[in-house]
Amino acid sequence: MSKVYVHPLPVRIWHWANAVLFLLLVATGVQIRYLDLFDYMAFGTAVQLHNWVGFALIANFFVWLLFYLFSERNKAYHPEFNIVKLAQASFEQAKYYGWGMFRGEHNPHRIDPYHKFNPLQRTLYQILMLFLLPLQFATGILMWDIKRFSAFVEMMGGLRVVSTVHVLIFIFFVFYLFFHPYLATLGHTPTAHIKAMVTGYEDVEEEQPAS
Repeated sequence: MSKVYVHPLPVRIWHWANAVLFLLLVATGVQIRYLDLFDYMAFGTAVQLHNWVGFALIANFFVWLLFYLFSERNKAYHPEFNIVKLAQASFEQAKYYGWGMFRGEHNPHRIDPYHKFNPLQRTLYQILMLFLLPLQFATGILMWDIKRFSAFVEMMGGLRVVSTVHVLIFIFFVFYLFFHPYLATLGHTPTAHIKAMVTGYEDVEEEQPAS
């Protein structure tokens, strides 16, 4: 194993701040949405905290966005436009996740500072960071001040549509918060990727010389 510096300090700070803010948003969002089922904080407190945490998350998103816009490490998010190549690489990665890793096979994706995501991860994060998260921010802001943004709410089909989109994306992120920690345990040890997000260094298998 060799150590490769994959996660710069700004990315690590963004990642852990994002995790804390997401958990707070989920906790307050559940209290707001399912008031009849949960009563672990006052409704008014949950709404205020949800709003402030939401704006903090938006600010944190722009930290991520500005870092990658002005860093050559944005290659990690570059899409693969060759559909055949993307499909083949995604299939190989899915095979590894499905049974290869349980048989001791090597991960087909080799991490480096500019390609830290495998094909499945890269596709997921492109959708998540560039579509779902901005859409969640937009619907949240519209509901934060319905009167001020009433024209935009009506343009999107009314409050019911805006609220439904917000809740559906919220449900997706709740499942993601369970799924993401599991994926984080799939390194060469269960804590390898988690430690990497603290230190910045990923353990990477050294390429074996051709025989």
